[in-house]
Amino acid sequence: MARYAIGDVQGCAAELRALLDRLNFNADRDQLWFVGDLVNRGPDSLGVLRFVKSLGDNAIVVLGNHDLHLLARAHGAQRDAKRGDTLDDVLGARDRRSLLDWLRSRRLAWQDPEHGELLIHAGLLPQWSVSQTLALAAEVEHAMRDDPDALFAGMYGNDPDRWDDALRGMPRLRCVINALTRLRYCTANGVMKLKLKQAPDETPQHVMPWFSVPHRASRGATVVFGHWSTLGFHSGDGVIALDTGCVWGGSLSAWSFEQRRVVSEPCRGYQPVGGD
Repeated sequence: MARYAIGDVQGCAAELRALLDRLNFNADRDQLWFVGDLVNRGPDSLGVLRFVKSLGDNAIVVLGNHDLHLLARAHGAQRDAKRGDTLDDVLGARDRRSLLDWLRSRRLAWQDPEHGELLIHAGLLPQWSVSQTLALAAEVEHAMRDDPDALFAGMYGNDPDRWDDALRGMPRLRCVINALTRLRYCTANGVMKLKLKQAPDETPQHVMPWFSVPHRASRGATVVFGHWSTLGFHSGDGVIALDTGCVWGGSLSAWSFEQRRVVSEPCRGYQPVGGD
C-alpha cells in the first residue's frame, strides 16, 4: 500500500484525477490523505465530493474552512454565498443529503496509528500536544454530530484569539475550529493572527508561522497540512505543507510518504490570485 497526502483540491476535480494518474493511484490498494478544503472556488465541488466519498476507507479526509462553510450554508447558518463561492452544484444535488452527511462525519484532526503523522487543515496552537489536539478536535466533531445547527451558527468570528483551558461552550469550540482550519500565524505565546495570509518573508517581526514557534508542544510528530497557498510546498520544521494554490492557477500537489517526494499537477486557475 502506498500513502499519499493531497493538498487543497477546492473543487478542481479534473486536476485531482490527473494527479492521481501521475501517481498511478490504485483505489483498491493505496491510501489518500486529504488536508481539507475539498470544495469551493473551483468548478466541480460536486464531482470531488462524489469521487472522494466513493473511495471509502482508502480516503482519509479532515475538514477545512471551505468544507465547514459548505456545511454552514446547508444548515442555514450562512444563507448568502460569499464572493467566489462555487457550492450551488452541491447544495442542489439529488444526493446532497448523503454527501453532506458524509462530509459532516469527517474529522478535524487525524493521526496515523502506525506511522504517527498528524493530519490537519491549517495549524496548531503552540500549547497543544498531539494528544490534546486530537481530544479538542473530537469535541468539535461531537458537537457537529449532536447539534450541528448550533455549531455552524456560532462558529464564525475571530474571538477568542488565544487558547485558554478554561474556555467553555461555543468560544472554546470556535477557538479550536479557527486554529485547526484557519491558522497561519501566531505570536510566540499563541495569539492567533487570522487576518494574515501572506508569505512568511512578508510578515511583521512579532508574529511567526505557527510551526516556527519555539518549543511548541506538538514537536516530535510530523504535521501534514494545507490552507496556506502563499507558503506553498514546505517540508521541514516538523511539517509538510501541501497547498500549492491549485484553484489560483498554481498546482495540485501530493506527497508520497514512501518515496519522500512531492508530485504536482498544474492547474489552469479558476479564481484571481488571493482569497482564503
